[in-house]
Amino acid sequence: MRENLNWREVARIEVNAPDLPGVNIDVGQSRYYPYGADTAHVLGYVAAVSPDEVTGDPLLELPGFRIGKAGIEKVHDLQLRGTGGSSQVEVNAFGHVIRELTRQDGQAGAEVALTIDLELQTFASRRFKGESGAAVVMDIHNGDVLALTSTPGFDPNDFNKGLTTEQWRALTANPRAPLTNKAVSGQFSPGSTFKMVVLLAALEKGAITPANRFFCTGEFKLGDATFHCWKKGGHGWMDAFNGLMQSCDVYFYEVARRTGIERIGAMARRLGFGSTLGLDLPGEQPGLVPSREWKRKTMNAPWHQGETVITGIGQGYLLATPLQMAVMTARLANGGFEVTPRMTRPHFTAEAGETDPGPRFESLGLVPRHLRLVRRAMEGVVNNPRGTAFKARIRKRVMAMGGKTGTVQVRRITKAEREQGVKKNKDLPWKERDHAMFVAFAPIDAPRYAVAVVVEHGGGGSKVAAPIARDILIKAQQRRSARPGILSKAPGGGRQQVMRPKGAKPGARSPDEG
Repeated sequence: MRENLNWREVARIEVNAPDLPGVNIDVGQSRYYPYGADTAHVLGYVAAVSPDEVTGDPLLELPGFRIGKAGIEKVHDLQLRGTGGSSQVEVNAFGHVIRELTRQDGQAGAEVALTIDLELQTFASRRFKGESGAAVVMDIHNGDVLALTSTPGFDPNDFNKGLTTEQWRALTANPRAPLTNKAVSGQFSPGSTFKMVVLLAALEKGAITPANRFFCTGEFKLGDATFHCWKKGGHGWMDAFNGLMQSCDVYFYEVARRTGIERIGAMARRLGFGSTLGLDLPGEQPGLVPSREWKRKTMNAPWHQGETVITGIGQGYLLATPLQMAVMTARLANGGFEVTPRMTRPHFTAEAGETDPGPRFESLGLVPRHLRLVRRAMEGVVNNPRGTAFKARIRKRVMAMGGKTGTVQVRRITKAEREQGVKKNKDLPWKERDHAMFVAFAPIDAPRYAVAVVVEHGGGGSKVAAPIARDILIKAQQRRSARPGILSKAPGGGRQQVMRPKGAKPGARSPDEG
């Protein structure tokens, strides 16, 4: 058997068909992904069945049959596959079909409706402009994932046709890991985007009040160790609002020291860190929320207060995925409800007057005034001239966003380097540059969207990640991506994606409309 014949090869076989008994041309259906890399990590891809995937289903034993290997294709493979049919025919001595004796038609698979807004998805993917990273956009009220992108991507059509050795090597050797879905599998220190968690934990415990002020000189002493603020020379006196808005590291070192790692960890888990969130995609990672017990079990070592201090600015052992960072932002913006992400929805038709009521979520029990303080400070991050992302603000008030920057070191800066002047990111090898991060919600007056953006080795969060998040949130609001409607065109203009089932014909997959 040979697949993917070109027209010249087909013509040669057809012309010589009388002299080629038993050789037939079969035209079948095949998966086609018109949006290629833009949707690759959501949809995944199909490829030939490997020996260890044969389960006894006759379809899987057909030459050339394809099954889902990644993404939605893999998670919903059985639902999309359907069942195969059969046909018994009579042939003559030359192998030509005389008549059909019996026939049993196969059953088409079901459709899978996605929450993804295709235009927003494509925009988010291309907005990275070749940078390595990930972005997740959510509806903060029902958990719909409106865009989920990981860059660079790959062309899933190549897997359907069959990769060459050179193509496979190029994908696996790429340091920017195009085959990894960084949105759910990438685990990063969240950096200063974690400071909202620390502040809420401290306020709930009573370790501080919003009015407590600490003086930032640019350094924080703990025993013989010195921890530095990102702002050389310091911020001066900082309270809760200004500490978060200006992202003062020294303020959060002190807040974390007073709060303790167990309280910080408990709040982090309430806001979505430290466990998988059940999204319909394979490979989702849980991240890591460290604790005294975790360190004792994994390293057989005690927890040190300096480790609590560094966790206060979202570094150290702490790890999170971009999806978790988006969920945290959604829970802060929606009033403290335990929203969880979803990528597939039941089918409803607008013509029949049906709507999707969406899931209902329990309250996390966060103190309302504490949440208001955090959201007000996040608004200041972007819209106050002293905020760390003021230059990336959305100038139109009706679309304005609140957010939080994060810049994460991936290497230790030595004392000598600090004294001589730390090199700028652009002067360092790509692998040694800081990760750039930004989380945000919009619009401020009636929040509906949450976004998390991570740019691997991109540099500063305010300069690199914040403008990407801003542009994505503007696009989402212009399209009203969170409006109801899932099958084709939503009333507000948000086009939702539908995965079509595999065809009823044995071994066939119908085209994906992307």
